[in-house]
Amino acid sequence: MSKGKGKAVKKKTASTDKKQFHYKLVMSGTCAVCKTPCARGMDYLERMSEPGAVGKGVPCILTRTWG
Repeated sequence: MSKGKGKAVKKKTASTDKKQFHYKLVMSGTCAVCKTPCARGMDYLERMSEPGAVGKGVPCILTRTWG
């Protein structure tokens, strides 16, 4: 049998080779003074304004970079 004929196999792109966006995490204080407020930031600010709320920040779409 000859191995020269057949379907060409395409290589799959590894998931580590794809570029992804990276966002900085910002706290509610940053969202409060933001010049261009977004829905995600305003929702986070509202949740953090309640007494006893604990948060670790929210990804800011204005700080998006390629990684």
